[in-house]
Amino acid sequence: MGTEPVGRTLGGVGTKVVFEDDRVRVWVLDLAPGERSPIHRHDHDHLLIQVKGDRIAVEPEPDTQSPYREYFEAGVIPGMVTHVPKGGVETAVNTGAEPYYEIIVELKGE
Repeated sequence: MGTEPVGRTLGGVGTKVVFEDDRVRVWVLDLAPGERSPIHRHDHDHLLIQVKGDRIAVEPEPDTQSPYREYFEAGVIPGMVTHVPKGGVETAVNTGAEPYYEIIVELKGE
């Protein structure tokens, strides 16, 4: 999806892939309190399913194509499902005191 800025290496969308077929890729994201994910890019529309935690933040990169272009922090609502369009380039940060865990379902069929 383009050339990365000098010095930036992208990581995975989540901690690990737990399922994949021709239509979806399912990741888990597991962050300890204060832990940051690698900078990553969402190349597919996806569903975020919050499982546990108390606070999570997203730090968008300047070249993000997501509608969410500003730092955003919110309380975790276990069981909440959010549809997010592709294009985000960001870091997730566990800003809470509890471990954070979510499931990310990438929709590869678009």
